[in-house]
Amino acid sequence: MAKGAYFYALGKRKTARATVKLYPEGKGDFIVNEAPLSTWAADREMVTKALQPLDLLSMKKDVDIEVRTSGGGLKAQSEAIRLGVARAILKKFPEYKAQLKESGLLTRDSRTKERKKPGLKRARRAPQFSKR
Repeated sequence: MAKGAYFYALGKRKTARATVKLYPEGKGDFIVNEAPLSTWAADREMVTKALQPLDLLSMKKDVDIEVRTSGGGLKAQSEAIRLGVARAILKKFPEYKAQLKESGLLTRDSRTKERKKPGLKRARRAPQFSKR
């Protein structure tokens, strides 16, 4: 991994967090939790989702990316990575803002699980009513 100057961004989705470091002079390395992206997520859909901003701007081979993820599941983490990568690209290359925004890659999906309420079984599920 290339060391030196990098651009930092944070991506979030549900309870997942992804801290992204983008190294502008790179050769296309994508490291997630100190492992290559392909070994971090065996599911092809998660890899494709995480690489979406780089594919859109055709800069997969131009930058190195290092990511630390925590919380949530693999799908939420991959969406957090996608947002973090898009924000890091925006810091280095502000001219790509229109393309990223148009594709919906700069929008934070803020939907999270609703908390459980007292007296209920889940957030809204009430106990079954018994007449007798």
